Amino acid sequence: MFVDLVQTTTRDGVRLEGMLQTPTVASAWPVDGICCVHGTGGNFYASTLFDAIAARALQQGCAVLRVNTRGHDGISTAVTSKGGRRLGAAYEVVDDCRHDLLAWIDFLKARVGPRVALVGHSLGAIKCLYALAHEPGLDVACAVGISPPQLSYSWFCSSPESAQFLETYLQADALLQAGRPSALLDVQLPLPFVITAAGYAEKYGPDERYNYLRFLKSACCPTLITLGELEVANNMAFRGVAEAIAKFKRPSVQVATLAGADHFYSQARDALIGCIDQWMCGRD
Repeated sequence: MFVDLVQTTTRDGVRLEGMLQTPTVASAWPVDGICCVHGTGGNFYASTLFDAIAARALQQGCAVLRVNTRGHDGISTAVTSKGGRRLGAAYEVVDDCRHDLLAWIDFLKARVGPRVALVGHSLGAIKCLYALAHEPGLDVACAVGISPPQLSYSWFCSSPESAQFLETYLQADALLQAGRPSALLDVQLPLPFVITAAGYAEKYGPDERYNYLRFLKSACCPTLITLGELEVANNMAFRGVAEAIAKFKRPSVQVATLAGADHFYSQARDALIGCIDQWMCGRD
């Protein structure tokens, strides 16, 4: 299938790239298009998970926009209105996702119609939920968060991996105190990647700014959260999340834990796609 390579510029001047696929049949879902948002260090073209979701959405007559945020790839150089800027997962500030997603949703609405949805994976899911809670101009019909990790300092400190987490956090804090916020750390928790000391403290520190359980309970649109059985069992960022969401008792927020699924749903793609499809069709 042909794709359109597209780009948008955020209100703070960062140029972002993506690709748009349009269907040949009318939509069976209650949305005209979905915007797919990658996780930490990802990008718009490399996710086989989004390949599978996009294929199903197009079969159902729904356009698919796959996008870069400014946190794409590990380290990248962004084109901005003020010249080149070092960004990527190592250097991004998660709060800036508000600018990125607002620009992309406005773009998608202009191309396919007013009824659009956000679909994010991992940190991309957190970005969707965070932007919806903190960006008044962001208006979507619904949202799907695929395996958003709980970024909770207190939760991490009470987990079996607390010693390793605190060791890393204290390394980041020491660099901040030494006036070296841009120093890079090669970290292992809650996932292996490279990030600045300032970025680690902002994402995983005591403020818990991106702990989505704090703002999901006031979700402004119908929201589906999916989790993988294996990641819930093996990763501190997912333990207890389904139970915490269930306590909200919000009919507009649904959570599903899929048997045999890891973080990338490697052996459970059909189950994930079926879950999203059923939820979407049930909203019609």
